[in-house]
Amino acid sequence: MIFRLTLTNPKTIAAAISGVALTISLGACGPSQTTPTATETPAAPGASPAVAPGTPTPATSRLDLTQNVLLSGAGASFPAPLYQRWFAEFNKINPKARINYQSVGSGAGVQQFIQKTVDFGASDVAMTDEELAKVPGALMLPVTAGGIVLAYNVPGVENVKLSRNVLVDIFLGNIKTWNDPKIAEANPGVNLPNTPITVVYRADGSGTTGIFTKYLSAISSTWKSKVGDGKTVSWPTGVGAKGNEGVTAQITQTTGSIGYIEYGYAKQQNIKFATLENKAGNYVTYNEQTASSALDSVQLPENLRAFIVDPEGTDSYPIVSYTWLLVYPKYQDAAKGKVMEAVVEYALTEGQKIAPELGYIALPPKVASKVATVAQSISPDYNIAVAPPGGTPDTTAASPDATTPGAATTTPDATTPGATTPGGTTTTTPGATPSPATTP
Repeated sequence: MIFRLTLTNPKTIAAAISGVALTISLGACGPSQTTPTATETPAAPGASPAVAPGTPTPATSRLDLTQNVLLSGAGASFPAPLYQRWFAEFNKINPKARINYQSVGSGAGVQQFIQKTVDFGASDVAMTDEELAKVPGALMLPVTAGGIVLAYNVPGVENVKLSRNVLVDIFLGNIKTWNDPKIAEANPGVNLPNTPITVVYRADGSGTTGIFTKYLSAISSTWKSKVGDGKTVSWPTGVGAKGNEGVTAQITQTTGSIGYIEYGYAKQQNIKFATLENKAGNYVTYNEQTASSALDSVQLPENLRAFIVDPEGTDSYPIVSYTWLLVYPKYQDAAKGKVMEAVVEYALTEGQKIAPELGYIALPPKVASKVATVAQSISPDYNIAVAPPGGTPDTTAASPDATTPGAATTTPDATTPGATTPGGTTTTTPGATPSPATTP
């Protein structure tokens, strides 16, 4: 069965957001166990190799698993609501394939991936060269994108506008009340109260923090020198909370608060968020169009590692990022590798149709095709089928024997606008040939 990459939304199904920690356990619980290698059943004779343009794709699977396979993953809370939905839908199509994902933050997810205590990780910030050296050949697969919004709790104040300078000063602790003249300047006619501002930030190692602080460092030399960027920083002011879930809850409970969260959390909890000034000097609200404009400003390099920092464009929302699945190059348990590749295929095809309704950005077809090519090497027993950018169904987007282009060692071309990588230099993975990753 070949999946076509379209942007048609299915019926809306509400996505639940958990409390402090989001744990998705589909099917049986318990530790991951090695499963016998499953044999894939060939397509039925006469089966159509493609569907006509515009024809809905049936929810079927090409997996043929003889026993249950459990994948365990951990990492970013940024995409957790979407992953929850994806893994539940994937399990419906493949009842013997179950995915347990824990929303523990990007920092913890990367560490668990490096330590090989999970079958896959997830991070909102691409792994650094130093981290990659600990997992030679690791694949970083951007499977969706989203925006970070500045959610706030000020009763009676709607659609507050925040300039770049004001945003930095709030998080530096220089602006302490909502009726500060600097905030009022961009909000004429708005009755701003004399309410103390409470900054809420991530207390755990967080890719969302990495994205947000990288943005603040890009627009403010003061922030860059005093605080800097990273998954964890020393915040000048405010209170901490764990995960996007925790920050969201803290904001809803604290009058006068403001914090950075992934847009999907604001959407699901109906929390107000600010309109931000972008690089062009325009005030823009986060939505699918302004987020897509930001994505279009940066070309994803062959190694799939790029940051969208302060994007160009009159309509671009200023804080947008890809988020990555972290996958081992090979799996000792062949069944796990096969399921992992099928999960990636689902994310790049049917999963993209779900993304917008939960507040995420569907990948451009050219990006999905590039990710499929890299992911093709995960399992020799599965062949990812996606529609290439031109729209023609393709079962040979990549050969299982194809060389993965720079999956873990190449940095983006220096001329790529707005794209940066940790360290900013090309690095070479240690020459030793890695043994296949051991999964729990």
